[in-house]
Amino acid sequence: MIQFFLSTVVMERLSTVSPSVHRNPSGRTADMDESFGSPVEERGPTDEVLTGPKAMTGEALDKRSIWKPKRCNTLEHESFCFAGYDISIRESVDTYGALVWPGATCLCQFLENNQQQVNLMDKTVLEIGAGTGLLSIVASLLGARVTATDLPEILSNLTFNLQRNTKGRSRHTPQVAALTWGQSLARDFPHPSHRYDYVLAADLVFPHDYLKELLETMQHFCRPESRTTLLWANKIRFKSDLEFVESFKKTFKTALLAELPQQEVRIYQATAKE
Repeated sequence: MIQFFLSTVVMERLSTVSPSVHRNPSGRTADMDESFGSPVEERGPTDEVLTGPKAMTGEALDKRSIWKPKRCNTLEHESFCFAGYDISIRESVDTYGALVWPGATCLCQFLENNQQQVNLMDKTVLEIGAGTGLLSIVASLLGARVTATDLPEILSNLTFNLQRNTKGRSRHTPQVAALTWGQSLARDFPHPSHRYDYVLAADLVFPHDYLKELLETMQHFCRPESRTTLLWANKIRFKSDLEFVESFKKTFKTALLAELPQQEVRIYQATAKE
């Protein structure tokens, strides 16, 4: 399935011309709830949401999303505008972790639009599964002390994108660290020295063999004594995604902050249960 998906993305990137897309006049996302403290009503899944592997094809270059900032795409780079800065992201079609996914752009937009409710200034922020680093870059540009994590083989491109887009712009220099879900968490990220105000996660849930480890990793960083808030954005593609959502709700105290029907993306807030 992975090889089929990556091959199809390459073909779409070579054959698709991107129309321009713009923010709406208010600067807010069209279907996103603006109040961080007011959860939105969760909608049930549709048959269209629960499609097969082709549902993921080309999502990193979804040109039809009217809410997104204006962007220009090439095979290797994507350009975004968040937090008042032009951001250039180097991508690769060799791995899921080197592509920009819709959950990341949705959460970036949410953070930009809700800075009074989600004030990242001087807050400690950890991103798990940071991939290309877009979300960590935006959090850093919004004033956070960011640590971006992913698998060791992802870190080179992640570091490149972070340095390229935050040097001379950010209040704090973002850090990069290797993190494999569910492995050596107590050793590499011990409590209480590794406490974060926010944990960010975007589009980490799709059919793979490490969903249990992902949930364990979220739990490790979001303990009752840490008072950490987890913000997770994900496109709902498969029935297994919905099963993870149910496990997520059983594990944490959760609220649905925003739902974007056109992008099929949900943004959740979660804290540890007492």
